[in-house]
Amino acid sequence: MALAAVTLREIERIFEVLERLGVSREAVVIPLKPESPGRMRILANGKAEIVVDAERPLDEFLVELEAWLRRELGG
Repeated sequence: MALAAVTLREIERIFEVLERLGVSREAVVIPLKPESPGRMRILANGKAEIVVDAERPLDEFLVELEAWLRRELGG
């Protein structure tokens, strides 16, 4: 079932990954509208944008997110 909106549940799961890697919550932007495919990128202001995937299970997306954060932010 597709995710219609990013809720506190998904944001808290993302924050768990950030905390585990020592990445500040202030260093990321999480839009409340998921997309398919989801994506991660560094914005012009230096913050990481995390767009949650609307179709894939959140657990799968979080594995990809953690790997990306390690590469891009040195988490």
